[in-house]
Amino acid sequence: MTPKEEAEIEAKKTYVGFLKLSKYTVYGALAFFLAVASCNFGVEDGPKKTGSGYNGEQYAPTNLN
Repeated sequence: MTPKEEAEIEAKKTYVGFLKLSKYTVYGALAFFLAVASCNFGVEDGPKKTGSGYNGEQYAPTNLN
């Protein structure tokens, strides 16, 4: 077998491995995105929410005259 043929076989094997890795990476990213989206991206809402609420009155600029 010539070095050119061996290099071509190795390149094809590497390319198939790269495609497989890329496919699993995309599937993993999509699964992670769906899992996070199903949890409302970590935002708590409803009557028993524990997160901090933004109060616009507290940060309103006053005494600017």
